[in-house]
Amino acid sequence: MSSVLVLNGPNLGRLGTREPDVYGSQTLDDLGRQLQEDAPELRIDLRQTEAEAELIGWLHDAADTGAPVILNAGAWTHYSYALRDAVSLVTSAGGTVIEVHISNPHAREEFRHTSVITAVSTGVIAGFGFESYRLALAYIRRNGR
Repeated sequence: MSSVLVLNGPNLGRLGTREPDVYGSQTLDDLGRQLQEDAPELRIDLRQTEAEAELIGWLHDAADTGAPVILNAGAWTHYSYALRDAVSLVTSAGGTVIEVHISNPHAREEFRHTSVITAVSTGVIAGFGFESYRLALAYIRRNGR
């Protein structure tokens, strides 16, 4: 394992200014620096998109290459069965997808309580801010995938 995909869905490119009381004041660039400092031996491939098809394509690439994935799918978490199927492609091929959330979805609006990707993900970490990503990365480093 030489790289880890850190994939982010809609509106996460607005971190730092988007609801700082919920998501904090740090940006995705800040997150990328933190993760790279945590794992200098790895290439942290941090990506964000507003396009669901692009995110699905990145997951297809992970299924083909075996790259481990840390995934914050944003709002798509709650309803995208196409995304669920792409996550399943990765995990059913023996790959790792860790679903992460900055906030705790279960402490928020009811529609956020359901994740269609949890059942096919390797694991879920939520509610710890950027530490959710860092915990996922620690798992991947310890387990080599």
